[in-house]
Amino acid sequence: MQAVVLAAGEGTRLRPLTEDKPKGMVEVAGKPILTHCFEQLVELGADKLVVIVGYKKQNIISHYGDEFEGIPITYAHQREQNGLAHALLKAEEHVEDDFMLMLGDNIFQANLGDVVNRQQEDRADAAFLVEEVPYEEASRYGVCDTNDYGEIQEVVEKPDDPPSNLVMTGFYTFSPAIFHACKLVQPSDRGEYELSDAIDLLIQSGRTIDAIPMDGWRIDVGYPEDREEAEERLNAKRDQATS
Repeated sequence: MQAVVLAAGEGTRLRPLTEDKPKGMVEVAGKPILTHCFEQLVELGADKLVVIVGYKKQNIISHYGDEFEGIPITYAHQREQNGLAHALLKAEEHVEDDFMLMLGDNIFQANLGDVVNRQQEDRADAAFLVEEVPYEEASRYGVCDTNDYGEIQEVVEKPDDPPSNLVMTGFYTFSPAIFHACKLVQPSDRGEYELSDAIDLLIQSGRTIDAIPMDGWRIDVGYPEDREEAEERLNAKRDQATS
C-alpha cells in the first residue's frame, strides 16, 4: 500500500525550532519527526512514500533523497498552505490505489495496523484512528459522530458545540475517491480546504468510513512543550525496552 505524508507546514507555533527548518525536521528523541513517521509507515507495509513538501522543502529533500530504507520517495510541492485537503490533492497524480495518510507532525505509539487491516476489508471505503478527549477540548479538533457499528456519520471541523468527544487523529486510510471529494470542498471559515469537509462529502455520497478507537497514544507536535512530552514518552519506552 502506498503512503502519503503531509509535511508542507511552516510550524510557526514551534518557533524558534522551525526558523531554519520545516516542522517535520524538528528532532524528537534524536531523530526528525518525519523519520518516526517513515519508520512506522514502512513497518506497516508501505511500498512507496509520497511526501508533500512546502516550507523549506529542500531540507527534507536533501536529508532523505529518493528513498527511505529501500522504499522509494516521491515529492510533491504545496506552494501555499491552504489546508489539508488542498495538500492531499498534490499527491493525486502519484497514487494509484488505496493508501495510508499520515500527518507529518504527529508521533504515534498506537494501533495503526488496525486501520490498515480495516481498509483491506471489502466493507470499508476509508478508515481512521480516533481518540476520546475531554468534551471541553473537542472543539479544537475534527469531531466525529458515529453509529452503533462504529461507522462515521458526520465529521465537523472545530465545532462550537461538538456532537461527541471523539476526534480525528493524524492517521487515515483512503481509496482514491477522497481526491474527488477534496476537489469539491469549499474554503472553510478559516479560509482553508479542510480534510474533514472532504470526509463528510464521502459520507454523504454513501461511502462507509470506519472509526478505529486508538489503543496507545499520539502527540501532535504543535508547540515546544508537545515536542518535550513526545521525547519523554519515547525515551521512557526505549529505557523500558533496554532494562
